[in-house]
Amino acid sequence: TLDSAKELMAHPDVRVLLVTGGPGVVKEALQAGKRAVTAGPGNPPVVVDETADIDKAAQSIVAGASFDNNVICTDEKEAIVVDAVGDRLLRAMENSGAYVLKQHELARLERVIFREMGPPNKPGSINPAFIGKNASVILNEIGVQVDDSVRLAVADVPNDHNLVWTEQMMPVFPVTRVPHVAAAIDLAVRAEHGFRHTAGIHSTNVDAITEMARAMNCSIFVANGPFYSGLGQGGEGYSSFSIASPSGDGLTRPRTFSRPRRVSVVGALRIV
Repeated sequence: TLDSAKELMAHPDVRVLLVTGGPGVVKEALQAGKRAVTAGPGNPPVVVDETADIDKAAQSIVAGASFDNNVICTDEKEAIVVDAVGDRLLRAMENSGAYVLKQHELARLERVIFREMGPPNKPGSINPAFIGKNASVILNEIGVQVDDSVRLAVADVPNDHNLVWTEQMMPVFPVTRVPHVAAAIDLAVRAEHGFRHTAGIHSTNVDAITEMARAMNCSIFVANGPFYSGLGQGGEGYSSFSIASPSGDGLTRPRTFSRPRRVSVVGALRIV
């Protein structure tokens, strides 16, 4: 609970705080009067434009969004695709191990995975019973019989659907369409909620990649790969599962939790 967390933070033997969670616990950590490394929530968007290698994009998105059943906060949470390649992307995702929901199946799914749907362009309240479950378990719950070879349930939804705006933490993945890449980047910025966590794009247009990276200003930005590439898995850098955007630390590393020391010896030990 928040009360027990505050008690732990105040303990005299605790000198550094590493906190992951919602704004309430992050606020308490930053007010505790101690070194606080705070990793907040994420809702990472991935944009797919008409210049992308669609087959590669689909493979990357299915692999990334299904990683650890979408529990970790760096996973792809929603795809925003330029409409001209939307159908191709969905077919390619099916070929990569996803199940694309029919509209009547989506309606059943909403009743199962949401405790409460929110207003348009806002997050809903996720049913915790299905967090981290296999896609097959969730699909079987709504009468779609699949085995564990299906890694991801994909829903083709409008821009304002709650799935686009909600961090699901389960292998249920919304794909939404826009007319062009500028609209995709604009929607990605809004759907990410300003968390400055993780985002990415599939594109061969260097200008579009650059524009989105600047607009998102996230701790992790991935171009043309699954988002776990940003954790050093087939991409750049080292692995870290605490992305401390709220406290300004970015990806944590051993140095995040150490204190630089300086020793000056005057007079003695001088050898020249």
